[in-house]
Amino acid sequence: MILASGIRFEMQVSIQIRALHDSDPATIAAAFQRIGWKKTEAQYWQYLEEHAAGRRVCWVAIVDGRFAGYATLNWQPTYPPFAAAGIPEIQDLNVLPEFQRQGIATRLLDEVEALASERSPIVGIGVGLHPGYNAAQRLYGKQGYIPDGRGITYHDRFLQEGAQIVLDDELVLHLTKRLRPKHR
Repeated sequence: MILASGIRFEMQVSIQIRALHDSDPATIAAAFQRIGWKKTEAQYWQYLEEHAAGRRVCWVAIVDGRFAGYATLNWQPTYPPFAAAGIPEIQDLNVLPEFQRQGIATRLLDEVEALASERSPIVGIGVGLHPGYNAAQRLYGKQGYIPDGRGITYHDRFLQEGAQIVLDDELVLHLTKRLRPKHR
């Protein structure tokens, strides 16, 4: 924020990162519905079930008592190279537009990476290639993620040169990051 005097200062926000609770699915779905994103309450109930089964963890960001975003860590990804190598995958990182550019996505990534480092020296993430993912592409590069060198996929299937596809959320480049071992 820039004051009338021209002095720049950053506002401090209180960010809490915690596990997904039973009380969260309706709140999260409603927040995304308000901005026109199709995220159903059932999706978050599924995340809770997968957490209980040990397949996924979902971290939620709360800013000044309000839901701001979330990220999940899938211990059993479907992307073949990650599945074969036992690389957990960060999936579905979303921050509501009103809370973007406040460090929330970075904090969520930090938490998910710390958890991943307990089981794996590498974590993966997929990023869409259409313009709606521009901010995510930049963020992942800044955070040290690099392409896994296998090309792009559509519905987790590798594309061959010359393939014609639809530019939608399923066209993905997968990235990896080497993690620092968690200190005990």
